[in-house]
Amino acid sequence: MHTHTNRLIHETSPYLLQHAHNPVNWYAWGEEALNIAKLENKPMLVSIGYAACHWCHVMERESFESEAAAAFMNAHFVNIKIDREERPDIDHIYMDAVQAMTGSGGWPLNVFLTPDAKPFYGGTYFPPVKAFNRSSWIEILTAISQAFNERRDEIESQANNLLNHLKTSNTFVLNTNDAATETNNKALNEVAENILKNADKTWGGFGSAPKFPQTFTIQFLLRHFHFTKDKNALNQALLSLDKMILGGIYDQLGGGFARYSTDSEWLAPHFEKMLYDNALLISVISEAYQVTSDPLYKKTIVETLTFIERELSASDGGFYSALDADSEGVEGKFYTWSRSEIDEILKDDSPLFCNFFDVSEKGNWERVNILRVLKGAEQFAAENQKEPGDLENILFQCKELLLAVRSRRIRPQLDDKVLLSWNALMNTAYSKAYAATGIEHYRIVAIQNIKFLEEKMKGEDGSWFHTYKNGLAKYPAFLDDYANLVQSYIFLQEVTGNETYLEKAKIITEYVLQNFVEDEKGFFFYTHQQQSDVIIRKREIYDGAIPSGNSTMAANLAYLSMVFDLPEWLEHANKMNDQMRAMVIKYPTSFGIWAMNMQLENMGVYEIALTGKKSANILPSFLHRYIPNKVLQTSVLPQPNYPLLRDKKHEEDVKIYLCKNYSCRQPVTSVEALIELL
Repeated sequence: MHTHTNRLIHETSPYLLQHAHNPVNWYAWGEEALNIAKLENKPMLVSIGYAACHWCHVMERESFESEAAAAFMNAHFVNIKIDREERPDIDHIYMDAVQAMTGSGGWPLNVFLTPDAKPFYGGTYFPPVKAFNRSSWIEILTAISQAFNERRDEIESQANNLLNHLKTSNTFVLNTNDAATETNNKALNEVAENILKNADKTWGGFGSAPKFPQTFTIQFLLRHFHFTKDKNALNQALLSLDKMILGGIYDQLGGGFARYSTDSEWLAPHFEKMLYDNALLISVISEAYQVTSDPLYKKTIVETLTFIERELSASDGGFYSALDADSEGVEGKFYTWSRSEIDEILKDDSPLFCNFFDVSEKGNWERVNILRVLKGAEQFAAENQKEPGDLENILFQCKELLLAVRSRRIRPQLDDKVLLSWNALMNTAYSKAYAATGIEHYRIVAIQNIKFLEEKMKGEDGSWFHTYKNGLAKYPAFLDDYANLVQSYIFLQEVTGNETYLEKAKIITEYVLQNFVEDEKGFFFYTHQQQSDVIIRKREIYDGAIPSGNSTMAANLAYLSMVFDLPEWLEHANKMNDQMRAMVIKYPTSFGIWAMNMQLENMGVYEIALTGKKSANILPSFLHRYIPNKVLQTSVLPQPNYPLLRDKKHEEDVKIYLCKNYSCRQPVTSVEALIELL
């Protein structure tokens, strides 16, 4: 460890703090670094990673802790370290640049900029000595420094060409003509077909390894089944969830999901656990539980939220970002077991446990074992002459014993910054888990978390902050922060009946329309119009690991337009959705939220009002029903501000109004009667 520290020692991001003792003279992205590059006329090296990234740690160990490499970097470059979760805006721009130059991207991302922040060269991981057909880090640095000093004009023109390319590729042309002529039902069936063509019918999921959870695709299929009764869609959605829940990507002892699987059987994950993946999986598993009432889904919701509260929750109501994949420098060490270790702990129960969780002498992954379930509990119990209830008790006791031993191991590092966008996704997950299971605790957690966000991350003028740690909120919030926050307010209102959450959702939406929207096409930029430290304002439209801010804003606008009778918001949402149609039909697994927006636009949305003094009492049994295309308001007293609640008489008894396009049916008095109307 170097006693010397660099400027990163003043940062709050755990990833930046990890680099505070490198001999490299790192700066954080900001005025100081950008000014020094101009002053000293030096190229910048911008190195981007995140705390849970395995290869980021490797490159740090090999190159950024090397005195020789650091000396060269310090002499010839202004070196900037970025946590991509703190500055996704910068990451998006330079990731696009590296992908344009090299055809691929990833983290660690190392990109070289001219003194005015234009990218001219870059790549991902560079080895310390020449290997894998990759030049060594020192060779790259030497070549770039030389080119910068001797062929500066070439570099400047290359940088300008690249910047122009990024600007034009950011104004994507959307063709709508051929797709718009199709009837909506046909288009949605085509989306489902294109998804199922790509589906793994044996192990669930879509495409080949590495496999990501693809929660939006699964969610679309559940809804497609709900609207069309297409059994293939349902089966693929449930198969995908079941195989993940029983696989190694799910922590069989402690609950919670890792980021993705390196194989097609969901056995070996990269072991990092991210807040957003768990939020999105809880949301979709909650829907699956509403559809099927399968106890496996409820158990998974409970275990995963127990994990979130045990390992990713702050005492003041915020949620932390991630857990590292490595501990003691070894990937997965915290989570894996040898057979002999388990035998020693479980004694007589070990053979049964090992048989159930695929544990063997030789191991199922790199000579150790990742716990996974290959046979359903009922089938396994029958084959082993056990009552299902007895089997469950034995396995539960075994798990508790192993968990106790595991909790004494050296833990993976925690990334304890609080991100607004990811917290909002988890907030929605808690609301949806409450709706599906009726467990009151989940609603309480969601309410506490939103209070925390309002107290710690809200600015003065309607703006919010992106990240918070140690009492300090910083960086102006980005589009997805606002979009996910609005969505979490919408769901909170549904599960609490508290209409102030809708008022807050409306205020934030107005702020986004003021500060993020681009003109004629109606899409939103990723960054605030007042933010000055990015070379271009990007538009994100892909639903990737997390939903795109644009697809979520389109959904929010459509929902709020009905609640507040704002037809222009609905027009805005439909205009965005229509421009995306052709892309959604062709590449549905990259545009899952957009596909669900299309579904709602086509199927129409039920507006449901629960009114009367006892309406709060029937809310839970109503929330448990699967009605993905609804706007829901509950009111104990008349609410003249909301069209849906305006002229409703409020009596002792509950009245449920079902409306569509602002025309209402005769009210009914029970959830069952309402389901019949639907």
